[in-house]
Amino acid sequence: MFQKILIINTFGIGDVLFSTPVISNIKRAFPQTVVHYLTNPRSSAVIKDNPKISKTLIYERDDFHKVYKRSPLEFIKKWVAFFNEIKAEKYDAVLDLSLDRGMGAMCMVAGIKQRIGFNYKNRGLCLTRRIPFKGYEGKHVVDHYLSLLEDIGIPAIDKHLELVIPEADLQWAKDWQFGEALAFSKLLIAVFPGGGASWGKGARFKRWPVEKYVKLVDKMIEKFDAHIILMGNSEERELCNQISRVSPSGTRVVAGDLSLTQSAALLKQCRIAILNDGGPLHVAVASRVTTVSIFGPVDDRVYGPYPATGHYVVKKGLACQPCYRQFRMANCSHVNCLAQLDVDDVLRKVEEVL
Repeated sequence: MFQKILIINTFGIGDVLFSTPVISNIKRAFPQTVVHYLTNPRSSAVIKDNPKISKTLIYERDDFHKVYKRSPLEFIKKWVAFFNEIKAEKYDAVLDLSLDRGMGAMCMVAGIKQRIGFNYKNRGLCLTRRIPFKGYEGKHVVDHYLSLLEDIGIPAIDKHLELVIPEADLQWAKDWQFGEALAFSKLLIAVFPGGGASWGKGARFKRWPVEKYVKLVDKMIEKFDAHIILMGNSEERELCNQISRVSPSGTRVVAGDLSLTQSAALLKQCRIAILNDGGPLHVAVASRVTTVSIFGPVDDRVYGPYPATGHYVVKKGLACQPCYRQFRMANCSHVNCLAQLDVDDVLRKVEEVL
Protein backbone atom coordinates (compact mmCIF):
# COMPACT_ATOMS: atom_id res chain seq x y z
CA MET A 1 0.00 0.00 0.00
CA PHE A 2 1.19 3.51 -0.81
CA GLN A 3 1.12 6.11 1.97
CA LYS A 4 1.62 9.05 -0.40
CA ILE A 5 1.76 9.04 -4.19
CA LEU A 6 2.53 11.76 -6.73
CA ILE A 7 0.99 11.79 -10.21
CA ILE A 8 2.79 13.87 -12.84
CA ASN A 9 1.02 14.98 -16.00
CA THR A 10 2.18 18.25 -17.55
CA PHE A 11 0.07 18.00 -20.73
CA GLY A 12 -3.27 19.60 -21.63
CA ILE A 13 -6.72 19.64 -20.09
CA GLY A 14 -7.86 16.51 -21.93
CA ASP A 15 -4.79 14.53 -20.84
CA VAL A 16 -5.30 15.46 -17.20
CA LEU A 17 -8.97 14.48 -17.42
CA PHE A 18 -7.85 11.17 -18.94
CA SER A 19 -5.89 10.51 -15.75
CA THR A 20 -8.82 11.03 -13.37
CA PRO A 21 -9.86 7.33 -13.53
CA VAL A 22 -6.32 6.56 -12.31
CA ILE A 23 -6.93 8.73 -9.24
CA SER A 24 -10.33 7.13 -8.62
CA ASN A 25 -8.93 3.61 -8.76
CA ILE A 26 -6.00 4.41 -6.47
CA LYS A 27 -8.42 5.79 -3.87
CA ARG A 28 -10.76 2.85 -4.38
CA ALA A 29 -7.96 0.35 -3.71
CA PHE A 30 -6.25 2.38 -0.97
CA PRO A 31 -8.67 4.94 0.56
CA GLN A 32 -6.04 6.16 3.04
CA THR A 33 -3.43 6.92 0.38
CA VAL A 34 -2.64 10.62 0.00
CA VAL A 35 -2.62 11.66 -3.66
CA HIS A 36 -0.79 14.75 -4.93
CA TYR A 37 -0.83 15.91 -8.54
CA LEU A 38 1.79 17.89 -10.48
CA THR A 39 0.59 19.69 -13.61
CA ASN A 40 0.68 23.04 -15.44
CA PRO A 41 -1.37 26.10 -14.41
CA ARG A 42 -3.95 25.79 -17.21
CA SER A 43 -4.67 22.09 -16.61
CA SER A 44 -4.76 22.49 -12.83
CA ALA A 45 -8.31 23.84 -13.19
CA VAL A 46 -9.41 20.27 -13.99
CA ILE A 47 -8.43 18.92 -10.58
CA LYS A 48 -8.47 21.89 -8.20
CA ASP A 49 -11.86 20.93 -6.74
CA ASN A 50 -11.34 17.15 -6.73
CA PRO A 51 -11.51 15.98 -3.09
CA LYS A 52 -9.46 12.88 -3.93
CA ILE A 53 -6.40 15.08 -4.51
CA SER A 54 -4.89 16.53 -1.36
CA LYS A 55 -2.44 18.90 -3.03
CA THR A 56 -1.77 20.28 -6.51
CA LEU A 57 1.77 21.26 -7.47
CA ILE A 58 2.30 23.63 -10.39
CA TYR A 59 5.03 23.33 -13.02
CA GLU A 60 5.20 25.55 -16.09
CA ARG A 61 8.14 24.78 -18.36
CA ASP A 62 7.85 28.08 -20.22
CA ASP A 63 8.21 29.99 -16.94
CA PHE A 64 11.44 28.16 -16.17
CA HIS A 65 12.74 28.96 -19.67
CA LYS A 66 11.90 32.65 -19.28
CA VAL A 67 13.71 32.80 -15.95
CA TYR A 68 16.76 31.06 -17.44
CA LYS A 69 16.97 33.58 -20.27
CA ARG A 70 16.74 36.41 -17.76
CA SER A 71 19.20 35.01 -15.22
CA PRO A 72 20.80 31.51 -14.99
CA LEU A 73 21.36 32.08 -11.29
CA GLU A 74 17.72 32.92 -10.71
CA PHE A 75 16.80 29.80 -12.73
CA ILE A 76 18.93 27.62 -10.44
CA LYS A 77 17.29 29.10 -7.35
CA LYS A 78 13.83 28.53 -8.83
CA TRP A 79 14.63 24.93 -9.77
CA VAL A 80 16.14 24.15 -6.35
CA ALA A 81 13.04 25.54 -4.63
CA PHE A 82 10.82 23.40 -6.85
CA PHE A 83 12.96 20.30 -6.23
CA ASN A 84 12.95 20.86 -2.47
CA GLU A 85 9.16 21.11 -2.53
CA ILE A 86 8.98 17.66 -4.14
CA LYS A 87 11.63 16.14 -1.88
CA ALA A 88 10.02 17.45 1.31
CA GLU A 89 6.82 15.49 0.63
CA LYS A 90 8.61 12.11 0.97
CA TYR A 91 6.48 10.28 -1.60
CA ASP A 92 6.43 6.47 -1.62
CA ALA A 93 5.78 6.38 -5.35
CA VAL A 94 5.33 8.51 -8.42
CA LEU A 95 3.17 7.73 -11.41
CA ASP A 96 4.93 9.71 -14.12
CA LEU A 97 2.75 10.41 -17.17
CA SER A 98 4.94 13.28 -18.42
CA LEU A 99 7.15 11.28 -20.86
CA ASP A 100 9.89 13.65 -19.64
CA ARG A 101 13.27 12.26 -18.61
CA GLY A 102 13.87 15.34 -16.49
CA MET A 103 10.88 14.56 -14.30
CA GLY A 104 12.05 10.99 -13.83
CA ALA A 105 15.55 12.15 -12.89
CA MET A 106 14.18 14.69 -10.43
CA CYS A 107 12.02 12.05 -8.73
CA MET A 108 15.00 9.68 -8.48
CA VAL A 109 17.25 12.33 -6.90
CA ALA A 110 14.37 13.33 -4.58
CA GLY A 111 14.45 9.79 -3.20
CA ILE A 112 11.08 8.51 -4.45
CA LYS A 113 11.64 4.75 -4.35
CA GLN A 114 8.96 3.56 -6.76
CA ARG A 115 8.89 5.46 -10.06
CA ILE A 116 6.40 4.11 -12.59
CA GLY A 117 5.84 5.35 -16.13
CA PHE A 118 6.22 4.89 -19.88
CA ASN A 119 9.64 4.47 -21.45
CA TYR A 120 9.16 6.68 -24.51
CA LYS A 121 12.35 7.02 -26.60
CA ASN A 122 14.36 5.83 -23.58
CA ARG A 123 13.23 8.83 -21.56
CA GLY A 124 12.25 6.51 -18.73
CA LEU A 125 15.76 5.43 -17.74
CA CYS A 126 15.33 6.87 -14.24
CA LEU A 127 12.07 4.96 -13.66
CA THR A 128 12.05 1.77 -11.60
CA ARG A 129 9.14 0.31 -13.60
CA ARG A 130 9.46 1.21 -17.27
CA ILE A 131 6.61 0.27 -19.60
CA PRO A 132 7.70 -0.06 -23.26
CA PHE A 133 5.91 2.66 -25.20
CA LYS A 134 5.99 4.11 -28.73
CA GLY A 135 2.95 6.34 -28.51
CA TYR A 136 -0.75 6.28 -27.74
CA GLU A 137 -2.04 3.80 -30.29
CA GLY A 138 -4.26 0.73 -30.36
CA LYS A 139 -6.37 1.77 -27.39
CA HIS A 140 -7.58 4.92 -25.70
CA VAL A 141 -5.17 7.11 -23.71
CA VAL A 142 -7.26 6.36 -20.60
CA ASP A 143 -6.59 2.65 -21.05
CA HIS A 144 -2.87 3.32 -21.52
CA TYR A 145 -2.86 5.22 -18.23
CA LEU A 146 -4.86 2.52 -16.43
CA SER A 147 -2.43 -0.15 -17.66
CA LEU A 148 0.21 1.41 -15.39
CA LEU A 149 -2.04 0.76 -12.39
CA GLU A 150 -2.73 -2.81 -13.42
CA ASP A 151 1.03 -3.34 -13.75
CA ILE A 152 1.41 -2.59 -10.03
CA GLY A 153 -1.60 -4.63 -8.97
CA ILE A 154 -4.33 -1.97 -8.72
CA PRO A 155 -7.45 -3.06 -10.64
CA ALA A 156 -9.01 -0.63 -13.11
CA ILE A 157 -12.65 -0.71 -12.03
CA ASP A 158 -13.77 2.93 -12.39
CA LYS A 159 -13.35 4.12 -15.98
CA HIS A 160 -15.20 7.44 -16.02
CA LEU A 161 -13.62 10.85 -16.32
CA GLU A 162 -14.23 13.03 -13.29
CA LEU A 163 -14.64 16.79 -13.10
CA VAL A 164 -15.95 18.28 -9.88
CA ILE A 165 -18.07 21.38 -10.51
CA PRO A 166 -18.59 23.63 -7.47
CA GLU A 167 -22.17 24.30 -6.44
CA ALA A 168 -21.56 28.03 -6.87
CA ASP A 169 -20.78 27.49 -10.56
CA LEU A 170 -23.84 25.30 -11.07
CA GLN A 171 -26.00 28.04 -9.56
CA TRP A 172 -24.19 30.66 -11.65
CA ALA A 173 -25.08 28.74 -14.85
CA LYS A 174 -28.77 28.72 -13.92
CA ASP A 175 -28.66 32.41 -13.08
CA TRP A 176 -26.87 33.15 -16.36
CA GLN A 177 -29.56 31.37 -18.36
CA PHE A 178 -32.27 33.30 -16.51
CA GLY A 179 -30.42 36.60 -16.98
CA GLU A 180 -30.04 35.97 -20.71
CA ALA A 181 -33.80 35.36 -20.94
CA LEU A 182 -33.25 31.88 -22.38
CA ALA A 183 -36.38 29.85 -21.67
CA PHE A 184 -35.70 26.78 -19.51
CA SER A 185 -38.23 24.90 -21.62
CA LYS A 186 -36.32 25.62 -24.82
CA LEU A 187 -33.57 23.44 -26.24
CA LEU A 188 -30.03 24.60 -25.46
CA ILE A 189 -27.14 23.42 -27.65
CA ALA A 190 -23.49 24.20 -26.90
CA VAL A 191 -21.11 24.65 -29.85
CA PHE A 192 -17.30 24.84 -29.61
CA PRO A 193 -15.96 25.81 -33.06
CA GLY A 194 -12.34 25.91 -31.85
CA GLY A 195 -9.95 23.12 -30.92
CA GLY A 196 -8.65 24.08 -27.49
CA ALA A 197 -5.23 25.45 -26.66
CA SER A 198 -3.01 22.36 -26.57
CA TRP A 199 -2.12 22.32 -30.28
CA GLY A 200 -1.43 26.06 -30.43
CA LYS A 201 -1.22 27.24 -34.04
CA GLY A 202 -1.72 23.63 -35.17
CA ALA A 203 -5.27 23.68 -33.78
CA ARG A 204 -6.49 24.63 -37.26
CA PHE A 205 -5.85 21.02 -38.31
CA LYS A 206 -8.52 19.90 -35.84
CA ARG A 207 -11.12 22.54 -36.69
CA TRP A 208 -14.07 21.87 -38.93
CA PRO A 209 -14.31 24.96 -41.21
CA VAL A 210 -16.10 27.84 -39.51
CA GLU A 211 -18.33 28.45 -42.54
CA LYS A 212 -19.74 24.95 -42.04
CA TYR A 213 -20.42 25.69 -38.39
CA VAL A 214 -22.28 28.81 -39.57
CA LYS A 215 -24.58 26.68 -41.73
CA LEU A 216 -25.00 24.02 -39.06
CA VAL A 217 -26.01 26.54 -36.40
CA ASP A 218 -28.45 28.23 -38.78
CA LYS A 219 -30.08 24.88 -39.59
CA MET A 220 -30.31 23.83 -35.94
CA ILE A 221 -32.01 27.08 -34.95
CA GLU A 222 -34.51 26.64 -37.78
CA LYS A 223 -35.08 22.91 -37.35
CA PHE A 224 -35.12 22.58 -33.56
CA ASP A 225 -36.03 26.13 -32.47
CA ALA A 226 -32.91 25.96 -30.30
CA HIS A 227 -30.76 28.47 -28.48
CA ILE A 228 -27.08 28.06 -29.38
CA ILE A 229 -24.36 28.89 -26.85
CA LEU A 230 -21.02 29.49 -28.59
CA MET A 231 -18.13 28.60 -26.32
CA GLY A 232 -14.33 28.48 -26.34
CA ASN A 233 -11.28 30.33 -25.06
CA SER A 234 -10.48 33.99 -25.64
CA GLU A 235 -8.48 33.24 -28.81
CA GLU A 236 -11.54 31.50 -30.27
CA ARG A 237 -13.95 34.34 -29.60
CA GLU A 238 -13.74 35.67 -33.15
CA LEU A 239 -14.64 32.22 -34.51
CA CYS A 240 -17.75 32.33 -32.32
CA ASN A 241 -18.55 35.87 -33.41
CA GLN A 242 -18.40 34.85 -37.08
CA ILE A 243 -21.09 32.28 -36.38
CA SER A 244 -23.17 34.58 -34.20
CA ARG A 245 -23.35 37.35 -36.82
CA VAL A 246 -25.48 35.11 -39.06
CA SER A 247 -28.14 34.57 -36.40
CA PRO A 248 -27.55 36.96 -33.48
CA SER A 249 -31.00 36.44 -31.94
CA GLY A 250 -30.56 32.67 -31.70
CA THR A 251 -27.00 32.60 -30.35
CA ARG A 252 -25.04 33.72 -27.29
CA VAL A 253 -21.23 34.06 -27.29
CA VAL A 254 -19.42 33.32 -24.02
CA ALA A 255 -15.99 32.43 -25.45
CA GLY A 256 -13.19 33.72 -23.24
CA ASP A 257 -15.56 34.88 -20.49
CA LEU A 258 -15.75 31.76 -18.32
CA SER A 259 -13.58 29.65 -16.04
CA LEU A 260 -13.27 25.97 -16.85
CA THR A 261 -15.76 24.95 -14.17
CA GLN A 262 -18.20 27.68 -15.24
CA SER A 263 -17.99 26.30 -18.78
CA ALA A 264 -18.68 22.82 -17.43
CA ALA A 265 -21.65 24.10 -15.41
CA LEU A 266 -23.09 25.85 -18.46
CA LEU A 267 -22.59 22.70 -20.51
CA LYS A 268 -24.73 20.81 -18.00
CA GLN A 269 -27.60 23.17 -18.87
CA CYS A 270 -27.38 22.01 -22.50
CA ARG A 271 -29.02 18.98 -24.10
CA ILE A 272 -26.04 18.38 -26.37
CA ALA A 273 -22.59 19.77 -27.15
CA ILE A 274 -21.07 19.87 -30.63
CA LEU A 275 -17.31 20.10 -30.67
CA ASN A 276 -14.08 19.47 -32.51
CA ASP A 277 -11.45 17.15 -31.09
CA GLY A 278 -9.80 18.85 -28.10
CA GLY A 279 -9.93 19.55 -24.37
CA PRO A 280 -13.48 21.01 -24.37
CA LEU A 281 -14.80 17.69 -25.69
CA HIS A 282 -13.46 15.88 -22.64
CA VAL A 283 -14.74 18.58 -20.29
CA ALA A 284 -18.20 17.95 -21.76
CA VAL A 285 -17.84 14.17 -21.42
CA ALA A 286 -16.66 14.51 -17.80
CA SER A 287 -19.65 16.79 -17.16
CA ARG A 288 -21.97 13.98 -18.36
CA VAL A 289 -23.18 15.94 -21.38
CA THR A 290 -24.02 14.10 -24.61
CA THR A 291 -21.54 15.08 -27.32
CA VAL A 292 -21.33 15.06 -31.09
CA SER A 293 -17.62 15.42 -31.87
CA ILE A 294 -15.96 16.05 -35.22
CA PHE A 295 -12.69 14.24 -35.89
CA GLY A 296 -10.17 14.72 -38.69
CA PRO A 297 -6.46 13.81 -38.43
CA VAL A 298 -6.70 12.39 -34.90
CA ASP A 299 -7.80 8.84 -34.06
CA ASP A 300 -11.04 9.01 -32.07
CA ARG A 301 -10.41 5.49 -30.77
CA VAL A 302 -7.39 6.88 -28.94
CA TYR A 303 -8.38 10.49 -28.20
CA GLY A 304 -12.17 10.43 -28.54
CA PRO A 305 -14.90 10.56 -25.89
CA TYR A 306 -14.32 8.03 -23.10
CA PRO A 307 -16.23 5.91 -22.41
CA ALA A 308 -17.72 6.17 -25.89
CA THR A 309 -21.21 5.02 -24.87
CA GLY A 310 -23.74 7.80 -25.28
CA HIS A 311 -21.47 9.95 -27.41
CA TYR A 312 -21.34 10.35 -31.17
CA VAL A 313 -18.30 10.85 -33.41
CA VAL A 314 -18.58 12.23 -36.95
CA LYS A 315 -15.69 11.64 -39.36
CA LYS A 316 -15.28 11.35 -43.09
CA GLY A 317 -13.57 7.97 -42.99
CA LEU A 318 -10.91 8.65 -45.63
CA ALA A 319 -8.20 6.07 -46.24
CA CYS A 320 -5.59 8.47 -44.86
CA GLN A 321 -7.36 8.89 -41.52
CA PRO A 322 -5.98 9.10 -38.92
CA CYS A 323 -2.71 10.76 -39.94
CA TYR A 324 -1.72 12.03 -36.50
CA ARG A 325 0.40 9.22 -35.04
CA GLN A 326 2.98 8.98 -32.27
CA PHE A 327 2.65 12.69 -31.51
CA ARG A 328 3.35 13.72 -35.10
CA MET A 329 1.07 15.29 -37.68
CA ALA A 330 1.45 14.17 -41.31
CA ASN A 331 2.59 16.72 -43.88
CA CYS A 332 -0.95 17.61 -44.93
CA SER A 333 -2.04 20.99 -46.24
CA HIS A 334 -5.54 20.18 -47.54
CA VAL A 335 -7.04 18.49 -44.43
CA ASN A 336 -9.69 16.88 -46.64
CA CYS A 337 -10.87 14.75 -43.74
CA LEU A 338 -12.49 17.89 -42.34
CA ALA A 339 -12.99 19.97 -45.50
CA GLN A 340 -15.05 17.22 -47.15
CA LEU A 341 -17.24 16.56 -44.11
CA ASP A 342 -20.69 17.89 -44.96
CA VAL A 343 -22.99 19.91 -42.73
CA ASP A 344 -25.73 17.30 -43.21
CA ASP A 345 -23.37 14.58 -41.93
CA VAL A 346 -23.15 16.38 -38.59
CA LEU A 347 -26.80 17.42 -38.58
CA ARG A 348 -27.90 13.79 -38.97
CA LYS A 349 -25.95 12.85 -35.84
CA VAL A 350 -27.55 15.72 -33.94
CA GLU A 351 -30.97 14.48 -35.08
CA GLU A 352 -30.12 10.99 -33.78
CA VAL A 353 -29.49 12.46 -30.34
CA LEU A 354 -32.53 14.72 -30.29
